[in-house]
Amino acid sequence: MDVQKFRDQILTASSARSALHIRGGGTKDWYGEPSRGELLDTRTHRGIIDYEPTELVITARCGTPLAEVEAALADRHQALAFEPPHFGADATLGGMVASGLSGPSRLAVGAVRDFMLGAVLMDGKGDVLHFGGQVMKNVAGYDVSRLLTGSLGTLGLILEVSLKVLPQPIAVSSRRFAVAETEAIRWLNEWGGQPLPISASCWCDGVLSIRLSGAQAAVSAAEKKMGGDAVPAADAFWHGVREQTHAFFTTASSIWRLSVPSVTPPLGLPGSTLIEWGGAQRWLVTDADPAAIRAAVSAVGGHATLYRGGDKNNVGVFQPLAPAVAQIHHNLKASFDPAGIFNPGRMYPDL
Repeated sequence: MDVQKFRDQILTASSARSALHIRGGGTKDWYGEPSRGELLDTRTHRGIIDYEPTELVITARCGTPLAEVEAALADRHQALAFEPPHFGADATLGGMVASGLSGPSRLAVGAVRDFMLGAVLMDGKGDVLHFGGQVMKNVAGYDVSRLLTGSLGTLGLILEVSLKVLPQPIAVSSRRFAVAETEAIRWLNEWGGQPLPISASCWCDGVLSIRLSGAQAAVSAAEKKMGGDAVPAADAFWHGVREQTHAFFTTASSIWRLSVPSVTPPLGLPGSTLIEWGGAQRWLVTDADPAAIRAAVSAVGGHATLYRGGDKNNVGVFQPLAPAVAQIHHNLKASFDPAGIFNPGRMYPDL
């Protein structure tokens, strides 16, 4: 019933070339460019379709609450290893994939797209397309299921997804160190080249916090080798980093997400910095000139996203695309959404 309802709404919008705003729980509505168009609410299309703990695979519909998926996995001591942020109790599985956001453990296990096994998509013609499957070695040609990750609903309506899951770690320990930014970056890269079970890192205000996860023997050996002090209320600390309730993110200024090579020294930009993912992801709270920020990040081979706040309409949320890459985006959009109805402008004004 839901699928037919979605098809009718999509065909009507395609015929009129009118925009559709694909939306689940709405906890990430602020991310990207502003949404517009008639609401296509995915929340009624919910439920876990298949879960095979022994195969480490779960398949669920787009409107399934993310908390419901994580609860089912926790009952079998498994988890979405990339720690997707919820940003609210109403977060859905489809929104998780569409936003493509990963949490602190992205450093160790990979991003959302690395766990995508398959997806079912309804395109702009109302056709239901199946990509991938429920095993790792089944992808031939272009991996569309991973392409949908982070697409912000601009290519179509994600109906179902199949994801690889992982066992929860047996032992977890968090350590912290008083260290300046430059030294913290050096330490993170040195540790990253060693067989240490580091599953998360965060530097802010002169304090570097590290989370160790894995077998008890490996965690204990790493604690002894690295030293440091225990992180008080560690679970709450990492949850605050994941859900961005950490004090760093509670600001009235613009928040930028900078993706740079992990060895990049401090960029010298005005404002406050929080460093994650072994030095590769850097958050910047600042009111500095957006052009200067993007120029500084581009100079070291990275890119900058205006994550929260600021003048998104004039600055643009995401780093401008090179012409060849922009053409690929336009070709994909035209293939899946020829009438241009799905979340238009959500990533870039002309997509």
